[in-house]
Amino acid sequence: MGSAPFFVARAEGAKIWDVDGNEYIDYIGSWGPAILGHAPKIIVDAVREAATRGLSFGIPNPLEVEMAELICDWMPSIEKVRMVNSGTEATMSCIRLGRAFTRRDKIIKFDGCYHGHADSLLVKAGSGALTHGRPDSAGLPQAFVDLTISLPFNDANRVRKCFAQNKAQIAAVIVEPVPANSGLYFPTDNFLSVLREECTRNGALLIFDEVITGFRVARGGAQEIYGVKSDLTALGKIIGGGFPVGAFGGRAEIMDQLSPDGPVYQAGTLSGNPLGMAAGLAQLRELERIDGWKLLDDLGAQFEKLARDAIKFATANPCRGGQAKINITFHRLGSMFCLFFASGPIIDLAGARRSDLKMFTRFFHACLKRGVCFAPSQFETGFISTSHTQHDIEATGAAVREALAEL
Repeated sequence: MGSAPFFVARAEGAKIWDVDGNEYIDYIGSWGPAILGHAPKIIVDAVREAATRGLSFGIPNPLEVEMAELICDWMPSIEKVRMVNSGTEATMSCIRLGRAFTRRDKIIKFDGCYHGHADSLLVKAGSGALTHGRPDSAGLPQAFVDLTISLPFNDANRVRKCFAQNKAQIAAVIVEPVPANSGLYFPTDNFLSVLREECTRNGALLIFDEVITGFRVARGGAQEIYGVKSDLTALGKIIGGGFPVGAFGGRAEIMDQLSPDGPVYQAGTLSGNPLGMAAGLAQLRELERIDGWKLLDDLGAQFEKLARDAIKFATANPCRGGQAKINITFHRLGSMFCLFFASGPIIDLAGARRSDLKMFTRFFHACLKRGVCFAPSQFETGFISTSHTQHDIEATGAAVREALAEL
């Protein structure tokens, strides 16, 4: 297969099959949305039923209201919510809303955090831009770059200093509360609390990008785990059940700035379409019915034990040729995980970029030929679904052990 991408012909549960008929245990999960696995019957049936009533109306529909009510119920920081078509639209709308509400222009983001491909947010971004060695993008006007301040994640002192140096100029701070686009690492100590305090003290808005973590790490997202409420929250992925979807919401007084009630324009032809809403509602309700977060954490813990055992063996033995030992740092939060080919601790983008990318590439292909498909980038996160079985996890653990031994 070399470095060429393969094409998926079909997917079901925790498995994918390429066009040549090869089967893989999948840990990409459409980059997060497939939390119940691929093509779960409950979602397929919900979409089929919704489709018989129409594919898109361009007019509000009852399913859109049901989704809004569920989001507001599960995430207490959200009092009002609006549906869009992607995570990029959600974060872009949050920034526009934050600037309008505060009447300021500058925003703070963090190195390696990816918030979609809107111009203001591609400064020192993660995800694909980082994977291909270009953490920025061509085509960004310098004026946009000048209004975006990117700081190291987990550096609370830099945040305080930045606010002090830009008094009454910062409209908002946007952050992945758990960065998952430059690998996976976590907020240390009281970092998120400091962001909350500094935003409140300086009249800026705190925006949590929970496009990945929303309804993935907990029923109430990362803000439930860390006990910090944002002013605005961007959502996506899981709330669409595999369809293109996004949403953003927050305090009512801020959301009331949106048209037609306020001066901030936002619209989308397919926003809140009945197929996406039906799929997302079916997925979220099923997650709650089966206590999916407990199930996912149990599967994650099983995988972590097997992975750490394999890593312990590999790091205690020289690589092929006896030239060096492998340095690996394993991170997991619930059903999200990452193996960094670097020594720890890894708490920011600089730490993640210490990773040995050539070794990761060898590891990825060694796993792929053993029927295990991880994300093909050191700077992405792996996802476990409720469709993964203990047998899948055990087979993956064996593949990881063999792959590491082969390096």
